[in-house]
Amino acid sequence: MTLRRIDRTTEQVRRLRVKHATRYAYDRPVERSLHQLRLTPIEDRFQRIVTHALRVEPAVRAHQLEDPFGNSTTTFSLETPYVELVVTAESTVDLSDVDPFEFARSPAAPAEFPLAWLPAERVMLAAYLTPPELPEAQIGTLYEYALSFAQRNDRNLLETLFDLNLTLFREYRYAPGSTTLSTTAFDVLTTRQGVCQDFAGLFICLARLLGIPARYVCGYVFTGNVATDRPTSDATHAWVELYLPNVGWKGFDPTNGILPATDHVRVARGRTYQDATPTSGTLFSPASETLSTEVEVADDTRGAEAGSSE
Repeated sequence: MTLRRIDRTTEQVRRLRVKHATRYAYDRPVERSLHQLRLTPIEDRFQRIVTHALRVEPAVRAHQLEDPFGNSTTTFSLETPYVELVVTAESTVDLSDVDPFEFARSPAAPAEFPLAWLPAERVMLAAYLTPPELPEAQIGTLYEYALSFAQRNDRNLLETLFDLNLTLFREYRYAPGSTTLSTTAFDVLTTRQGVCQDFAGLFICLARLLGIPARYVCGYVFTGNVATDRPTSDATHAWVELYLPNVGWKGFDPTNGILPATDHVRVARGRTYQDATPTSGTLFSPASETLSTEVEVADDTRGAEAGSSE
């Protein structure tokens, strides 16, 4: 058997530039605080970092580490009083997953339910197979809803997942401000509305109830600056990755009813939103906080082509 080495430099590549600025303002000086940032894009065979810069004001001494989920994480503390904190991340990323449905055409793609996991696989994937803790009646309702997709697609695995992805896009209303961080998958199911974080959470819950490992992905989506009723133009975004036999982790974006390709920049992933949140911290002062964010995502593919021709 001969293995073909994949040369991404010869394939079609899309280059996106991302600027993400987060500003925290306080009504009184914060004496001390600890912070954690996940703002460095993921790097793998479909996504390559060209440039990345992170600035924090006031200046800090930061520490870089890889968290348990493989996310590049920056931590720092502030020990002198301040009333404003500004974090700015700027990245240029090359994306090459131009055919996200390629895996579905492979004869090795998984065919139908139920999926069987070897003992070692189940141990490694346990965190992504466990549904959220909810009342039994709510979990039962969610399971019946998940099972209905498998039944109407004759238990064909991929058709079930594609159907679920499209249904959340078509039948659920994108409604900013309608949910909070405490909104559950059952809440989203009953109200049929939410934002990208909520649709990702519901998809993850349903997939896990069907025995499919699922994880939360946080990043950015390029909309061409023309978005209307779905994610706002140039936005932080959330979607899902499912672990499929003979495929690996594969992305699904239920907010837009698509498979992520070269419009999506992956930054962090984990079991839930809490594992992948871009910025988090702890204040050791009773100050009230005002948060604002600005995100710009621009297509710089011509710059990538110019660079490759030099």
